[in-house]
Amino acid sequence: MTEGSDAELHFLEQLGQRVRHMRTQLGMSRKALADISGISSRYLAQLESGEGNVSIVLLRRVSNAMGAHLEDLLPTPEPTPDWPIFRDLLRKATPSQIAQAKDLLADGASATRHAPFCGIALIGLRGAGKSTLGKILAEKIGWDFVELNKEIEQQSGLSVAEIIALYGQEGFRRMEQAALQRLLVRKELMVLTTGGGIVSEPLSFDQVLSSFYTIWLKAEPGEHMARVRNQGDLRPMADNHSAMAELRNILLSREPLYARAAAIVDTAGLSVDAAAARLIDVVEPVLQNETPRRVAL
Repeated sequence: MTEGSDAELHFLEQLGQRVRHMRTQLGMSRKALADISGISSRYLAQLESGEGNVSIVLLRRVSNAMGAHLEDLLPTPEPTPDWPIFRDLLRKATPSQIAQAKDLLADGASATRHAPFCGIALIGLRGAGKSTLGKILAEKIGWDFVELNKEIEQQSGLSVAEIIALYGQEGFRRMEQAALQRLLVRKELMVLTTGGGIVSEPLSFDQVLSSFYTIWLKAEPGEHMARVRNQGDLRPMADNHSAMAELRNILLSREPLYARAAAIVDTAGLSVDAAAARLIDVVEPVLQNETPRRVAL
């Protein structure tokens, strides 16, 4: 028996114990669980004894039948006995309550977490018009224009493609976070454009959201594709016949993250001048030191 096999057997035993413990806590017989979940009593007995290598789909049916969250059944260490309480409170919390909790739990609890205002940040997939519109906006309002990816390239002496080839996505994200931190210590107002994937890195994206008035520049998938190709940049869609399907999937998966921006400007079907005018209208309240409400145009 290998060490890996021992660890897997231990995991299955713990999983079975958690299922049995939760079922008995609920006062639910194995037969009742079988009837509700549609899984045989015999299979549930194997699962609870640690002998059933259950699929994630069947485990989901078990958790749903018990009215539990799937992660409650997984044998993972909890940071504190109160963790389930914190987690459930977090699920029900309002955005304002979450922000207050983050302030309290941030490093250096005695210090406030509110970051100084650093300007306007434009996020979105490549081809949304971030660089073009960002330059126009920065010139219009007299702020510095900064492209985060170019800052990374300047500081590393490598192109983004070379960084990813040498260090992988994880290495690129570390450089991205470091470059962002260097920009923030400048304490100068700027119009910042980010790479489309920054939303997938929680720490960096949270820093952008807390330090900038963040705007999601949105476009239709076909427009993203056409604009990128017009720029002569086919990454990461070169030689890929399913490029449009992949692009749609990327947009779909990132939409909930992009939607965390303070404002949305849809550039679909607009000329550069029209899109720029719409963007300038959205940031006008920021320039007037007002507290802008969430807007979508």
